[in-house]
Amino acid sequence: MAQVNTCLKRVFTIFNIFFAVVGGVIILLTILSQVLTGLHGGEEMEGRVTGLAILYGVGIVTLVIAGVGAYGAHRESKAALIVFLVCMVIGSLAMLRLGIPAAVARPQVERVLEDRFRSMVPLDKATEDVKDMADTLQTHMHCCGLFSYKDWEDEIPASCVCNQKEQEEGECEAISYMNLFQTKNKYIYSKPCFPMLMYYFLLILDIGIGIIFSLAILALLGMTLSSIMIHQMRLPRSNTLVMTVPAIFTTAPPKYQELHNPPGY
Repeated sequence: MAQVNTCLKRVFTIFNIFFAVVGGVIILLTILSQVLTGLHGGEEMEGRVTGLAILYGVGIVTLVIAGVGAYGAHRESKAALIVFLVCMVIGSLAMLRLGIPAAVARPQVERVLEDRFRSMVPLDKATEDVKDMADTLQTHMHCCGLFSYKDWEDEIPASCVCNQKEQEEGECEAISYMNLFQTKNKYIYSKPCFPMLMYYFLLILDIGIGIIFSLAILALLGMTLSSIMIHQMRLPRSNTLVMTVPAIFTTAPPKYQELHNPPGY
């Protein structure tokens, strides 16, 4: 069996450890996202469930591939390294296939989502699912309406109303409304929900694109390292060249030194 460079084996092992850490972080972030969002079922949750399943799959596959690469480097197994190389090629192509369209489509995301949310206005005439979604956003993000409190027209829900502490902190604005033929004031959150929602959505999208391209770069690096190791395994164990000096270049004494002067000279 060929001898793989020790320094290269160490670098490759460190790479696989880092690769495994990346897979573990992806799984932990997916678990955290699942806990924070809370999966309660329903048709509106199908897209979220699919996304979480994909993230779980990516994290587990990353851990498995890292294990195969570490085993191949430790045992100098050509078969394991070839499997790792094939996975790196497929992974880099898949990440580029996902990342490039996402990066290209990012500038149009805000306009598409804005058109989607504007179709839900007015909120007081929307479906119960849309009202529940808006109430949830308003309660957790301290906002009112998607684009303005006027999205609710004259039926502003309790999730828009501020408490005394929030009024003192300047998060609210006073609006007038009619109640039993009397004009009264109500303090509601001054910020609309859509800009805040769009900020967090774009932040998550940018993080996702960054993760995709980072995985693509790692896959290309792993592909390079594994290719070098496989190439070294194809070489003979010893690459040392033994140089021999031809006899014509030996430093034997010249012939005239073998002659001895006779006595008397």
